[in-house]
Amino acid sequence: METYEDELAILEAEVGRESPFDPLDDIALLSEDAESKRNPENMLLLLHHPDKHQRIQGARAFCEIEDARAIPFLIGMLADPCPQVRVNTAYALGRNTSPLAVEPLIAQFNRDWNGFARKGIVWALGNTCDARAIETLADALQNDISAVRLWAASALGQTPKIDYDSMIKAVPALIRGLRRDDISSVRSNCAWAIGQICAELPSNVVYATAIDALIEAFAEDEEFGVKEDARAAILSVGDSRGLQVIEEIEQDGYF
Repeated sequence: METYEDELAILEAEVGRESPFDPLDDIALLSEDAESKRNPENMLLLLHHPDKHQRIQGARAFCEIEDARAIPFLIGMLADPCPQVRVNTAYALGRNTSPLAVEPLIAQFNRDWNGFARKGIVWALGNTCDARAIETLADALQNDISAVRLWAASALGQTPKIDYDSMIKAVPALIRGLRRDDISSVRSNCAWAIGQICAELPSNVVYATAIDALIEAFAEDEEFGVKEDARAAILSVGDSRGLQVIEEIEQDGYF
């Protein structure tokens, strides 16, 4: 049985790394002196600096700083030739969300070869809570590398903040992921996201199909973590049919 560490190694190998760290972790921490100078005005200047290391520092600063003035510069940096700049820019746009960034994020996702960059873009698109991102997130969940699929599932769990149509569009991709994905952590994220959506859906055929998928995962998935997350999702929704299945299975000692 694969452990969490085994799965993490798989995720990182797929994006071309040997060590389980995001590029954000590779950037040296600022010194106290540099930290004291880390104000928005100084960091805005770095966003169009000719040196890539300065652009990385500027983009990373806006992963923590929220300032609408940075958004046009960050959008322009999405296509930066340096992968680390693109990664940090994506995270910065996830912090500094804007409707103006959605289409550029989608366009860069579709052409970026770097897995870490696509992972950051998916996270940013999830934070935008914009209906235009749903198709891209669903496609990422079905077709991208596992590190990206992991975050795409979580991003689709944000759709209740958008509208009903977005939730409906997200459900089929999440059910496919819950049933078919090879990586148990991706399936777990799908279970969580389905629970988030079901909590906001009316009792209709889409809701019933999603609950069926959670029940199936709880009853049949081979990984205990996935079973537990599916169970937690059912409990959070409070679906009476799902609760009855949980009670019956637990009484029979299968969980």
